[in-house]
Amino acid sequence: MSGTSSPEAVKKLLENMQGDLRGLSLECRKKFPPVKEAAESGIIKVKTIAARNTDILAALKENSSEVVQPFLMGCGTKEPKITQLCLAAIQRLMSHEVVSEAAAGNIINMLWQLMENSLEELKLLQTVLVLLTTNTVVHDEALSKAIVLCFRLHFTKDNITNNTAAATVRQVVTVVFERVVAEDERYKGTVDQPVAVQGNSNRRSVSTLKPCAKDAYMLFQDLCQLVNADAPYWLVGMTEMTRTFGLELLESVLNDFPQVFLQHQEFSFLLKERVCPLVIKLFSPNIKFRQGSSTSSSPAPVEKPYFPICMRLLRVVSVLIKQFYSLLVTECEIFLSLLVKFLDADKPQWLRAVAVESIHRLCVQPQLLRSFCQSYDMKQHSTKVFRDIVNALGSFIQSLFLVPNTGNTSATPSQTGSSASGNTGSAQTNPGVLGMGGGATVLPAFEYRGTWIPILNVTVQGSAKATYLEMLDKVEPPTIPEGYAMSVAFHCLLDLVRGITTMIEGELGEAETVSHTTTETTSLPAQSSEHQDLHSVSDQSEKELVSRAVWEEMVNACWCGLLAALSLLLDASTDEAATENILKAELTMAALCGRLGLVTSRDAFITAICKAYSIQGQNVQMISPSSESHQQVVAVGQPLALQPQGTVMLTSKNIQCMRTLLNLAHCHGAVLGTSWQLVLATLQHLVWILGLKPGVGGALKPGRAVEGPSTVLTTAVMTDLPVISNILSRLFESSQYLDDVSLHHLINALCSLSLEAMDMAYGNNKEPSLFAVAKLLETGLVNMHRIEILWRPLTGHLLEVCQHPNSRMREWGAEALTSLIKAGLTFSHDPPLSQNQRLQLLLLNPLKELSNISHPDIRIKQLECVLQILQSQGDSLGPGWPLVLGVMGAIRSDQGESLIRTAFQCLQLVVTDFLPTMPCTCLQIVVEVAGSFGLHNQELNISLTSIGLLWNISDYFFQRGEIIEKELNKEEAVLQKQAEERGVMLNRPFHPAPPFDCLWLCLYAKLGELCVDPRPAVRKSAGQTLFSTIGAHGTLLQHSTWHTVIWKVLFHLLDRVRESSTTADKEKIESGGGNILIHHSRDTAEKQWAETWVLTLAGVARIFNTRRYLLQPLGDFSQAWDVLLDHIQSAALSKNNEVSLAALKSFQEILQIVSPVRDSEKPDTPPAINVSVPVVVGTTTATSLGRSFMRTDSIGERIGRYNGSEPPVITDEIEDLNLWWAAWNSWYRIGSESTRPPITCDKLTFIPSQPFLTALIQIFPALYQHIKTGFSMDDLQKLGVILHGAVSVPISSDASPFILPSYTEAVLTSLQEAVLTALDVLQKAICVGSESMQIMYPAIFDQLLAFVEFSCKPPQYGQLETKHIANAKYNQAEWVALNYVPFAERSLEVVVDLYQKTACHKAVVTEKVLQNIIKTLRIPLSLKYSCPSESTWKLAVSSLLKVLSIGLPVARQHASSGKFDSMWPELANTFEDFLFTKSTPPDNLSIQEFQKNESIDVEVVQLISTEILPYANFIPKEFVGQIMTMLNKGSIHSQSSSFTEAEIDIRMREEFSKVCFETLLQFSFSNKVTTPQEGYISRMALSVLLKRSQDVLHRYIEDERLSGKCPLPRQQVTEIIFVLKAVSTLIDSLKKTQPENVDANTWAQVIALYPTLVECITCSSSEVCSALKEALVPFKDFMHPPASKVQNGES
Repeated sequence: MSGTSSPEAVKKLLENMQGDLRGLSLECRKKFPPVKEAAESGIIKVKTIAARNTDILAALKENSSEVVQPFLMGCGTKEPKITQLCLAAIQRLMSHEVVSEAAAGNIINMLWQLMENSLEELKLLQTVLVLLTTNTVVHDEALSKAIVLCFRLHFTKDNITNNTAAATVRQVVTVVFERVVAEDERYKGTVDQPVAVQGNSNRRSVSTLKPCAKDAYMLFQDLCQLVNADAPYWLVGMTEMTRTFGLELLESVLNDFPQVFLQHQEFSFLLKERVCPLVIKLFSPNIKFRQGSSTSSSPAPVEKPYFPICMRLLRVVSVLIKQFYSLLVTECEIFLSLLVKFLDADKPQWLRAVAVESIHRLCVQPQLLRSFCQSYDMKQHSTKVFRDIVNALGSFIQSLFLVPNTGNTSATPSQTGSSASGNTGSAQTNPGVLGMGGGATVLPAFEYRGTWIPILNVTVQGSAKATYLEMLDKVEPPTIPEGYAMSVAFHCLLDLVRGITTMIEGELGEAETVSHTTTETTSLPAQSSEHQDLHSVSDQSEKELVSRAVWEEMVNACWCGLLAALSLLLDASTDEAATENILKAELTMAALCGRLGLVTSRDAFITAICKAYSIQGQNVQMISPSSESHQQVVAVGQPLALQPQGTVMLTSKNIQCMRTLLNLAHCHGAVLGTSWQLVLATLQHLVWILGLKPGVGGALKPGRAVEGPSTVLTTAVMTDLPVISNILSRLFESSQYLDDVSLHHLINALCSLSLEAMDMAYGNNKEPSLFAVAKLLETGLVNMHRIEILWRPLTGHLLEVCQHPNSRMREWGAEALTSLIKAGLTFSHDPPLSQNQRLQLLLLNPLKELSNISHPDIRIKQLECVLQILQSQGDSLGPGWPLVLGVMGAIRSDQGESLIRTAFQCLQLVVTDFLPTMPCTCLQIVVEVAGSFGLHNQELNISLTSIGLLWNISDYFFQRGEIIEKELNKEEAVLQKQAEERGVMLNRPFHPAPPFDCLWLCLYAKLGELCVDPRPAVRKSAGQTLFSTIGAHGTLLQHSTWHTVIWKVLFHLLDRVRESSTTADKEKIESGGGNILIHHSRDTAEKQWAETWVLTLAGVARIFNTRRYLLQPLGDFSQAWDVLLDHIQSAALSKNNEVSLAALKSFQEILQIVSPVRDSEKPDTPPAINVSVPVVVGTTTATSLGRSFMRTDSIGERIGRYNGSEPPVITDEIEDLNLWWAAWNSWYRIGSESTRPPITCDKLTFIPSQPFLTALIQIFPALYQHIKTGFSMDDLQKLGVILHGAVSVPISSDASPFILPSYTEAVLTSLQEAVLTALDVLQKAICVGSESMQIMYPAIFDQLLAFVEFSCKPPQYGQLETKHIANAKYNQAEWVALNYVPFAERSLEVVVDLYQKTACHKAVVTEKVLQNIIKTLRIPLSLKYSCPSESTWKLAVSSLLKVLSIGLPVARQHASSGKFDSMWPELANTFEDFLFTKSTPPDNLSIQEFQKNESIDVEVVQLISTEILPYANFIPKEFVGQIMTMLNKGSIHSQSSSFTEAEIDIRMREEFSKVCFETLLQFSFSNKVTTPQEGYISRMALSVLLKRSQDVLHRYIEDERLSGKCPLPRQQVTEIIFVLKAVSTLIDSLKKTQPENVDANTWAQVIALYPTLVECITCSSSEVCSALKEALVPFKDFMHPPASKVQNGES
């Protein structure tokens, strides 16, 4: 239900109507009674209708004439107020569509009356519009009357009315035609029988049309009549009309309703018969007009000037051509010819402008242009309209440059003035001012021979937005701004090109896909070939041939004109965007011509672009700073020519041309054919001037230093360079999409460019142009998938380049060639290379060819290529291996270091990664090549590394032994067979051995050679490798071979090395060649040979150690052992620290051998047969050696096989022992020789180093394990001498920092560690050994105690003078005595430990070991603070306490035997010396330290009280007496009557005194006193003490009183405090003892102290007070109530 017919809306309508009628009746009450009555009856009528009918609207419409009547009468009053009210009411009725046809007629008549009276004109127009737009009740005569009414209002005097009426007319016309469209929609289903239209001249009866169409027809026909200034047929009552308005109406109808004209023949007829003749007639004045006659001679009937009409006519023409071209072919030909004529130079400016705008409208419609071409250009006798349009545009543009616009010169920039004196060549010959001043922006413009035309931004690309065709309000011809016409023409050309190419390309694409699908061809588009070999006609559909003809005709018709115009504009353009557009147009045209196979036009466009690029020809001699050109010069460089003359400048426009060329080649390479030559030559020139250099893969990158001195690049171009180089690369990347033929065109063009460049580069070493080579590479790389078709021409040419004398040229030839080979090998071909050996060898062949070129730089590239091939492809080379290895082997020693180095890198790669992938027969070659690099003397590192490679190779042989052996044996069998057939011997080195062993022997032979190389580093490396190889892989050798290895290889080598070392030169070698500094340890040949000797000896020893189970069964093992020991001894005693130390290391190594457990291979052998293996104790364990022969892999079995070949020889136990005793003798000889102090002492005395001695001593434990069964006291003595000697050897001052971190740190040197370890091993062995061995204990104690003494008395070494380390100068040859304190202390700890274990041993007791220990300890204890290290006496005390705690019980046990008698006095003296030492503590001793030391003294006293005094009856009396005296002395110690300042300063040992005192008391009171003498001693001591205390207290009280406020001297205060403490201690002790042990006299003396103590209370010192408090408290126990009876024994 629509809005107007809903119940609410109807209700509202009724209310409004009644309201309107009431209002009307009120207004007319006085003046117009009839109207009032009509209104009132109207109200009743409305109410009645509403009451009676359900469908109220329909009822209203039926009665609308009556309902409207009152309002019409109201309008008739001509009263404005009433009229307005009525018109509003009528409009309301119309908008609700309740007006019938009859009513509508009445309304229109009434409106007409109002119009004639000029009343309410705007309201009238509004009412008409509402009436006509709401529905279609008005038609035919009524409609025409309504339209005339609007037209008449258009021509009133009032401006507002005019304009409103014009708008209304337009709307009404539109409405009329919209009705036709709607009507057609309604009747679309029903098809009429078309009635033949007669050409009847009576236009009024168009019987075949439906009502709405008829109205429209009549209206349009009358519009034509009116424009033609004839009387209308239908629009009766028109009084006046203008042509402009008529033309506008015609245009809008034609434009908005083309379908009406195309569907109805009657309308089409009108177009042909009326509109076209009318237009042509109206155009005639313009055609005849020539510029120059100032007044118009036009016979036009309308007196208006003719710009508005002409412009409107052109608009109508545009519409006609656009919409009705198909109907009006002939007429359009006339129109188009007219348009072309209007462009003539003699037409007025405005006419040319609007004409060009009109043409632009056509240019954006390519389908239309195509139709022109088909309808005119392709017809035999027709005008070539399309060609004419294009040519006319070209001439138009040319004419604009030739005729300066008069009256517009002011717009030309000032520079044009100077053009006459400037260069007469093209305006571009001089570059623009490089930097345009600050804010001045340059207008985009065209400039040609002094004519400057600005480019205006007139339109958006692809749309023809006109300016002057839209000036419908202008009457006067407008002034056209300069450059406007040019800008539009320019856009016409661009849109034309864009439209044509887009259309044809699109259709071509469709056609191609169609032909592809129909013929199912797989070939590339046929257009790519030069000579248009199209698919045969039979395949082509007729349609395509027709289309193709049209396309070709279009291109042929327009290309000349386009090219001429575009070239001119390109020449003149000074604006980047414009240039860009022109170039783009040329590019698209070139591509289109190419696709259509139009070679001439294609090449013409390409040439134009290339020419535009090289505008700045070679002839520029000077650069003038100011010029009329606005082109910015962005680069200046030398031209690419044999003799460059002057410089070439590139402007930004040239660069743009360049970009276009790149685009062309990139996107349309397939259609370039022979033009490639031209394109590439031009690109090469650009690349040359910009200084782009080829980079990886042939891509061009900006070169860092540009060669030419005259090359200048602005920053603008610098930022562009990467972009240009990128596009260049992409261009050649796209060659992969070309078909084979096009690709060959490209390759040929590049090869011929390259040949030109090569010719240019002959005979000079200037930078050549590498463009062609780089691009050949790039093209090859992207076409890998079909490389076979271009490989030969490509590589053939590049090999030629590689031989070129110009180094840069050949370098790039090689770069390109090697890159291609690498890429070819890595590319995933189909089928893959592994299945296509022919292709693989084809790809590798050029690499081999490079070996024939002698230039070293080419060879480097070749080798680098090999290296990279190996890195990427090594595992799939297969049959290519000999070729690749051949390239490496072809390098000779004289070919320079870098070549050798690169070749060697390749070899390294082969050895590390590719041995498994190559055939086994190549392994021999690899060993030879590696060996040969070892002997190259160019580069030491290579020799060394090649030795490393030999090691890697050996490792590989070892790991893949079985596979290699199988393959070699297979190969061997084949060779053997061949040899037999030929009847010759098989000739190969080491023949009798199997081929696999021969491989090893070759390897050893190579290494043996290198072991005596003159270069020390090579010797070292080769030696290490030889021994490692034999050590690691020797198990693979046949058993019998070992004999040879030992005698012929190893001992032979040792002899040679020993000889060379002893005869080597001692001269200093200044430097190691070049600027390498040689370390002082290697600066003579002798020292360098020493290193070799060390290595060799170590190597042989290692083999003896690890392979003993193989060597021992050989039969002459003991001789070999002796020879080896002899070598070790001579090396150990050589006067070279390094050699001697190494000799000992080797010695250590061979001593770690245990008799092998041979069961590992044959577990079934009963153990009874086996040799009993000596028990291994200490450092050596069976497992550490087991590794060498417990194999679990196939090699283990192989060893088993070797061993199994002969029964195992069971070595005698005796023989084994002989070997060890031989070793002991050697050891003893080395030891005694090396530790014997020298007789004379000068600077050159050879003193063995610490590491040497350490190593020597460290050998003993291992050796001892094997000889302990026969080790005698005698041998122990020998050992002791060596140990003592070794420890005494001083260090040279320059070694001291490494051995002693700092003097203050208590560390053992490793030598001292070793000595203690040796003794430890001995004592452990004795511990588990037999009774007979235990007599060695005392000797060990002696040895250790001798070491303990070192803490206070360091040993002497001969007459050698040693200094304390602190005074030694680091870099002088002085000898430093070691810090023996840590060593002595460790020895002491060992003594204590050992004694704890062995105190009760018979030998220990009888040899008075305890006494010796005490005697030794007495030394540090008596020195106490004077010891070199404080730790010593502390350790001594604690050791003494430990030893005594074990030793005293033993001593008491043996008291009767008298074995310990001499010990007691020693012990008493030791106590005495320690507790009352003569040395004073250092000044800086802190209180805490002092208290710690005091607590040690206390411990000693406690030991006396617990371990000695309780057992006094087992101890000699005089000893007990000494102890008592000592304790007494201790307790009174601080009470000596002469208190000196100094003694007090040594902080008094209060605690100590207290303990002594307690012990004394305890001993006095608690023991049953055995002798009266002892009791007396203690009692006497007591009374003396108490008496002394009383005195001190009295004196203190006196002094305190006298001193007043002054504090007493410190020592007096200290003294009184001590006394008070002693008193409290005494009372405590007395209380603790048994009452019967205390004398009554003593108690009395104690109690007598009380009053004196009380007197002290007044003292001022707080310390004294607190001590006093402590002293007074115990007296409470003496307080008793006055004497009474004692109850229960309690006081």
